Amino acid sequence: MQIAFIKCHGSGNDFPLIDARAMALSDAQWAQLARALADRNGPVGGDGILLLTKGNDRAAFGMRMLNPDGSEAETCLNGLRCTARLGFELLGVDRASVQLKTSLAEVARDPELAPGVVTIRTQVGPASLATGDVGLKIDAAELVDAPIPGFPSERRFTAVAMPNPHLVTFVDTVDEAELVALGDWCEAAPALIPGRANVSFVAMQDGGLFVRTYERGVGLTNSCGSAMAASTFAAGLTGRIGFGAAVTVFNRGGMVRASATAPQDGALVTIRGNASFVYDATIAFDPATGAIGAPLVHNRRFDEAQAWDALLESLK
Repeated sequence: MQIAFIKCHGSGNDFPLIDARAMALSDAQWAQLARALADRNGPVGGDGILLLTKGNDRAAFGMRMLNPDGSEAETCLNGLRCTARLGFELLGVDRASVQLKTSLAEVARDPELAPGVVTIRTQVGPASLATGDVGLKIDAAELVDAPIPGFPSERRFTAVAMPNPHLVTFVDTVDEAELVALGDWCEAAPALIPGRANVSFVAMQDGGLFVRTYERGVGLTNSCGSAMAASTFAAGLTGRIGFGAAVTVFNRGGMVRASATAPQDGALVTIRGNASFVYDATIAFDPATGAIGAPLVHNRRFDEAQAWDALLESLK
């Protein structure tokens, strides 16, 4: 069968994006496709795949995100912006509720971050501090800026569910080797956190935050939208930024602008960031074997790539 997709990215977090509303693949087949399409050694590559799905009585459309290992994430906020843009274009709307795996998100078009950079605003939450929601098997009901008993690090973490699980620690400088070691430990599904978790090291930078994340099911990634949201919320909880104040969140892939509300005000996180389309293509996929062919690119969106590159250059 032929699969049409758009290669897209949000803040450097890149994905093949598929309009799956009329497609009848099983979960196992979608997982096969994710492993093939998102394979960095394959013909496309990505931090996972995004599926635009049918809406329901609460949402205009839905989104699924599958990681490169075939597992499904509760959410992906960089991917949500890209999926929302496609939904807007197909349905002719500028704002909507979106059904995620376990929650709803509000999305809307927003003024451009820079000329030619399509920008989408997302609001998600409430963020949860319950260690049970994060999947931590510890006695404490919440973990805010404290060591994790049994974790192979003495650093102080904040545990946040967005609703996917995040462990956030603030550092003076990001030690990638240390981050990868902790991420690998979590990825092995230890008894302490059997559902695994995203691990982020966060440093203060130019009055904002710099976030580096080991993403569950992905590994070390240039950008993770839900990690940037969790880090913004954790920065508010620990007094590093003010709740309600807009902050620039940097990552290896670029930047977004974010703000969070306090727990008593809903624990919501709003992110404004790009939803850039790179090219449109089709690819052959054999559901029986999981094999894919070479992609046929129909349209390269050079103007969007150039606009994003100009924004990155301005950040330097």
